[in-house]
Amino acid sequence: MSSITSFVSGEPEVRIVNVFARPYENAVATARTCYSSKGIISPAETSGDTLDDPAKKSRRVATRDRIAKSIYKAGHHTTLQHAHIQFSLDRVSRQFLWTFLHSHEFYNSEQVSQRYVEVKPDAVAIPPLEGPALTLYQETVALQMEAYQRLIEQLNPGAAADYFRRFPSRRPSIRPGTKGPAKDIQKKAQEIARYVLPVATHAYLYHTISSLTLMRYWRICEQYDAPLEQKLVVGKMVDALLEIDPLFETILEGPLPFEGTLEHASFEAVRAGRNGSTQKKFVEEFDRELDGRVSKLIDYKVRNEEVLARAVREVLGAPSDALSDDEAIRIVLDPSRNPYLGESLTLGTHSKVMRALHHPAYTFQKKLSHTADSQDQRHRMTPASRPILLAHLSDVPDVITPPLVSMDEVSHRTYRDVMDRTWDAFNRLRKMGVSDEFAAYLLPNATAIRFTESADLLHLHHKLTMRLCFNAQEEIWRASLNEAMQIRDINPRIGQYLLPPCGLRSMAPKKPYCPEGDRYCGVPVWNQDLPEYKRII
Repeated sequence: MSSITSFVSGEPEVRIVNVFARPYENAVATARTCYSSKGIISPAETSGDTLDDPAKKSRRVATRDRIAKSIYKAGHHTTLQHAHIQFSLDRVSRQFLWTFLHSHEFYNSEQVSQRYVEVKPDAVAIPPLEGPALTLYQETVALQMEAYQRLIEQLNPGAAADYFRRFPSRRPSIRPGTKGPAKDIQKKAQEIARYVLPVATHAYLYHTISSLTLMRYWRICEQYDAPLEQKLVVGKMVDALLEIDPLFETILEGPLPFEGTLEHASFEAVRAGRNGSTQKKFVEEFDRELDGRVSKLIDYKVRNEEVLARAVREVLGAPSDALSDDEAIRIVLDPSRNPYLGESLTLGTHSKVMRALHHPAYTFQKKLSHTADSQDQRHRMTPASRPILLAHLSDVPDVITPPLVSMDEVSHRTYRDVMDRTWDAFNRLRKMGVSDEFAAYLLPNATAIRFTESADLLHLHHKLTMRLCFNAQEEIWRASLNEAMQIRDINPRIGQYLLPPCGLRSMAPKKPYCPEGDRYCGVPVWNQDLPEYKRII
């Protein structure tokens, strides 16, 4: 199933770590239980394991497969969500993770972090290239890796200066090669230096999905932006499942052909009518609409606060003259009134009152780097319509530059140089006839991603709480600050409670205000208002 062209850098490694026993028969058992007058049906019963008569057992197996096919074709797929499979994946690219594996809601991943783990020079996917194209690709990767190491050194003084502004008492303890400040500063410089790394950089991770999600993966794996790697990795995932439970072959559908996907047909139709200035015009138009923000509020429900208050009253059975809008909003959002907001566990989706936060909603237009968006998309309940990356690319560098880089002339010169040379290599590969799919692996983490993101208040509240923390990735922090301040402008009764954990805990009050322990950012943010928030690293 996975016998397709491989990468020069070697094939990804896929292994099942944990899986339900008899996942296929579990799906049938759950379906039969819905109509069972005898109680719970076990997976063993669906295959006739409890029967001694071979003829009866054969009929039971036929019934099992008939039910499986019937409910699958009818779209009754919740039965396939029970069985989960935990994979370990290695030697997969960051491009694959961003464009496919993490571009939906129904998964859980724990992956190696480029923020905290230094990237090795050879940890890069090399697509099927040969001759001059392969040489150019490898030379460009070497350039990017060298710039990464050089930037770590060049950014270190700036990172140290900002670090000691936060922690002046730690200055005497800095010693090269030791733990503590030197190590923390190195990681801050490393976090920013990663912007020059290619999206081809390898990652390793645990990835857990239901059998239904895996079947969807396989059906739609041949789509933008990395169809070859997607089919290769997902094919190995499917092969691993079939080795454990070959019965899934009964209902498994093969991949839709690349040319038959909605994305390909639509993109090709649009591309046929565009000229050389179309992409440039789109980018300029999008950026102009942002008005200098990372994230701009472009839509919201016009009665967010009133509807929220009404929903709280409905849950509590209170008329409007007994519970005002202001008081209803305080009940659900004020940490001094809502003890759930001080819990480590996120209890909102299980709280009758907090589910009222589902009704207010907001939509943002955003621009982040590829590496920042790879983290932003992990907030699966604030979904976005992310682009076919190739639809936005032009022949000039289109990147995000972190503030720490912009502040230092030497670092900024290194950064601009590697971006120019990377884009030059990208353009040359295209002229050599290399497909956009393979050339795009050279694009840097800094590549700009433009998209629209929407969220209900329940899940946006959680995201902003986590991402307004000064330990959050700087770009996402800045986007979250934009969002919280704009919501405060149009919905002040809601916006006053959009704060980082320390801000909410200080309102509770619940000590310590910062729940991060030795990861404390060094800034008493709970004493500041949103417009006062400032950070570089």
